[in-house]
Amino acid sequence: MDVILLSETGEPIGTCPKELVHTTDTALHQAFSCHVVNADGQVLVTRRSLDKKTWPGVWTNSFCGHPQPGESFEDAISRHAQRELGMKITQLVVVLPEYRYRATDASGIVENEICPVFTAVIDGDLAPAADEVMDFQWVDPLQLGRSITATPWAFSPWLVTQAPDMEFYGLRG
Repeated sequence: MDVILLSETGEPIGTCPKELVHTTDTALHQAFSCHVVNADGQVLVTRRSLDKKTWPGVWTNSFCGHPQPGESFEDAISRHAQRELGMKITQLVVVLPEYRYRATDASGIVENEICPVFTAVIDGDLAPAADEVMDFQWVDPLQLGRSITATPWAFSPWLVTQAPDMEFYGLRG
């Protein structure tokens, strides 16, 4: 699978195999992030598998991924929801269309992404793939927002920087 490489202005400039893109000097590329809620208004947080190349074992939003060349965000998000969490989603809404971040994990691997942020609603059961998710929890979004503020080191850097811009977590000033 390839990821879409981007110019500094966000224009596609090529592709790179996913297994080669995340290094200590990661090129800017296209991604997405999704926060899934259930019928009770709880948000799904997941703990990344220890097999993940970046931020293994860290708690994060529901799931993230990379669209393939020519694939819409909607199709990519549905594909990842099914592959990583064994679930279907509905009511997909983009909430941070311009989100972008760069972060380096403890091993020196860099994430460098233009990464629109979406919310969705789970439609059915959840069956996480062990190579993606080692644990998960449905939590109150306001409680998660307080936890992110109190212990940002316990969460992925993208969740920590997305949450304040999402009404969902009650962190807007």
